[in-house]
Amino acid sequence: MTKSRVLVGGLAFGTGAYLGLVTGAMPVDLGIGRRVRDLGPLKVDMDAPREVVFDVIAEAYAERPSRAVREKVQVLERGQDMVLAAHFTPIWGRLKATTVETVRFTRPRRVDFRLVRGPVPYVVETFLLEEHGDRMLLTYTGELGTDLWGAGEHWGDIVAPKWESVVAESLAAVKVEAERRHTRGAATER
Repeated sequence: MTKSRVLVGGLAFGTGAYLGLVTGAMPVDLGIGRRVRDLGPLKVDMDAPREVVFDVIAEAYAERPSRAVREKVQVLERGQDMVLAAHFTPIWGRLKATTVETVRFTRPRRVDFRLVRGPVPYVVETFLLEEHGDRMLLTYTGELGTDLWGAGEHWGDIVAPKWESVVAESLAAVKVEAERRHTRGAATER
């Protein structure tokens, strides 16, 4: 075998392994050298009641979500207060990362997420909804864990900012929709 074939084969393997990790298609959970880092906190102040905000979050996992939501979330299994859901995040072109998470609902104050499959072996997250007078504060916190000591920590340094960015976009969308519903509801009551 020539050196160029070995090089091309190694490059193809490396590219495939990278894409497998990034998309969540080839999760690696070795359980050795685990490094855990914080995610967040991200805080979003909203002019909407806690119940409205909770409903907006929970609708992504409803039995009949909108078409836009179906492009981002697919419920794989449904329980009384928990779902197993696949989340799709665009990466580049048509390439999407798929994470599978359990989502537990504790109405109306919190939503908890636990990663089952994704680009890292361990993620737990919480959306905490707290009332402050007539406003509501949604606080996101979490932890992201990677394996293989320093190499995994470096991978976490790549994944965590993107992960938090996707969560921040979701929280911004929740804020817009919750405040729209609250404003519409208040105008209807007049």
